[in-house]
Amino acid sequence: MGNIATTFSQQIALLESRGMVFDFEPNKVKEILLDIGYYRLGFYWHPFVIDDEHNLITGTKFSDVVNLYYLDVDLRNTLMKYLNRIEINFRTNIVYYVSNKYRTNPYWFIDPRIINQSFINDFDKYYSEEFRKTNKPIKMHHRKYLNDKYAPAWKTLEFFSFGIMLRIFRNLHDEEIKSRISKIYNVNNLSKFISLMDTLVLLRNTCAHGGVMFDLKVPKGISKIPELEFNNNDRMSLDSSIKVVLYILGKISISRKQNMEAEINAIFEKYRNDGIVKNIITNKINFIYK
Repeated sequence: MGNIATTFSQQIALLESRGMVFDFEPNKVKEILLDIGYYRLGFYWHPFVIDDEHNLITGTKFSDVVNLYYLDVDLRNTLMKYLNRIEINFRTNIVYYVSNKYRTNPYWFIDPRIINQSFINDFDKYYSEEFRKTNKPIKMHHRKYLNDKYAPAWKTLEFFSFGIMLRIFRNLHDEEIKSRISKIYNVNNLSKFISLMDTLVLLRNTCAHGGVMFDLKVPKGISKIPELEFNNNDRMSLDSSIKVVLYILGKISISRKQNMEAEINAIFEKYRNDGIVKNIITNKINFIYK
């Protein structure tokens, strides 16, 4: 709508002029626009746009757009919960195996004999003054140990993101440790394991930053391993990324994998009889109903 703010009435009038059918009461439409926002909701009517003038497929209903939005919300919340479980497990394995191999070096994350210098050069970007202040155990450590530049690995790395932990993993010199951790998740090829974890970090960041889920694509495609089969051999779709989460999660906890699978299936099942959203689930997400 250009660079000028608009009222609810103007937003509704514009959408109607483009072919949107409002099948909610006007007050409900305004409530939804106030709750979600015109701009964000636009991501979810985009699949119905048919030309450069932003006209919509004839019969596009506002309820279809809202349903697609809440499909995304449900997927994001469910995936984030289980990705968090994987992130914690991955972090724990790195801290445990590296710290126990280099027991006399609690600051191994800045030791060039253990980790690549390129990571060390960037370390203070992560271990900033803000990092020290906002993470209470780190703050308390420096109050107690005034001469320590950093807290030990088992404290410091607890507050690093999934993406930074994967970067640490990549930059470790010790191939034996990396291979050992990869095999915990039953992936014998180290480069393929890193590719799978890249997929999970991408998915986690998309969830965490409110990205659109239903048309997520993995840019380079997901690495193939014998245990993973993707629908239609599509290695880029959200459904394929979900399969990676389920696979890795299953190596941590079978029951958590079963829970996640049931929750994801239940989300999609809600739309089995909704032709519009089901079409997006099957054609964009690449989920196959059974």
